Amino acid sequence: MSTVLVIDDDPGMREMMRSMLESAKYQVILATSGVSALPLFREQRPQLVITDILMPDKDGIETVREIRKIDPDAKIIAVSGGGRAKYTNFLHIAQEFGASEVLEKPFRREELLAAVGRTIKA
Repeated sequence: MSTVLVIDDDPGMREMMRSMLESAKYQVILATSGVSALPLFREQRPQLVITDILMPDKDGIETVREIRKIDPDAKIIAVSGGGRAKYTNFLHIAQEFGASEVLEKPFRREELLAAVGRTIKA
């Protein structure tokens, strides 16, 4: 069973992803921010990280960069709806800084699970 670390400041989005992933038999670790996620990543060494981009304290791009410093081979999916600054392509930037794959919110269960499967197998 693969372990997935989900990082999102929105409790509803965290729980939705947890439910989708657990229904597909993934073990899920939840974090509310990049700050709280980094110690979990170091301790748990999940097979995959899914991180939101727009978060307070430590945004997803900074989180991706720090995870890459800890483990250059980490598998990371960045997700974002763009928020109020939708005109900026945050997901493209996340890929430039090391995200393996990106998903734009809102996404369907099938899209999430397909991205997770592709990324873990890569």
